Amino acid sequence: MKNTIVLVALLGIAFAQDVNVAGSSTVYPITLPMGEEWSIDSGMDISVASTGTGGGFTLFCRGETDISNASRPIAEDELAICEENGIEPIELLVAFDALTVAVNNDADWVDCMTVEELQTLWEPDSDVTMWSDIRSEWPEEAINLYGAATTSGTFDYFTDEIVGEEGASRTDYFPSEEDDILAENVSNDINGLVYFGYAYYAADPDRLKSLGIDSGDGCVLPSVANIENGTYTPLSRPLYIYVSDQSLANKPAVQSFVEFYLAEENRDIIADTGYAVLEDAVYEEDLEIIQQYY
Repeated sequence: MKNTIVLVALLGIAFAQDVNVAGSSTVYPITLPMGEEWSIDSGMDISVASTGTGGGFTLFCRGETDISNASRPIAEDELAICEENGIEPIELLVAFDALTVAVNNDADWVDCMTVEELQTLWEPDSDVTMWSDIRSEWPEEAINLYGAATTSGTFDYFTDEIVGEEGASRTDYFPSEEDDILAENVSNDINGLVYFGYAYYAADPDRLKSLGIDSGDGCVLPSVANIENGTYTPLSRPLYIYVSDQSLANKPAVQSFVEFYLAEENRDIIADTGYAVLEDAVYEEDLEIIQQYY
């Protein structure tokens, strides 16, 4: 788009827009089209960068961005840095994700995995190297793992819910903040397995095969319906944007963009990503929160 720019510098992110956003690659598919539509509507400029939740909070708490996309709540140490810099992060819940485990379409031996199997596969120092190490009837072929980088909120959430400790993971896998790269790699690797945000599966569901997750009550596939009915556990998770109180108070463009983001008529942008849209009351409460700052 002419007015919406994502600027990535060699040594970091370069921002020079009316509204500057960075953070979660999972929330990026919402915020980018939201920014494009707002830019057309308002005539103002916005930059939206995918840096991972942790990288986004680093920039945000230094005052370099106005809004931080996040697939997990802000951590205490990040909050302390924000406070040191006079920034109050305003947390706004915007959607729900079904964190998705997927494989190559030709991996016809696997349709579902238990939480315990995923834990055994991903825990630190795991000795699982072949599919047959998980189930004896599966192929005696090396399993190739792809997943979120350690700066990602997806990494934090997945390790917490699956391994049982945030940040605890085997390290011999291909990590990336670019979920499209992860999806493309697995689409070309019959022995690949990946986890990422549901939007990157829903954008092209024929590219990969999503796996059902069995947390004790049978296999459940990731979907909006299964997020909403509470059956896709434990990988359903909330998605957020965090807004700087300083930006809200002093930048009318930020006020305008956040109101646009939360407006009822723009919720189809969230739905189009494949994420679950929240009840109207949640967005109305978000609006009431931000309007206290200007």
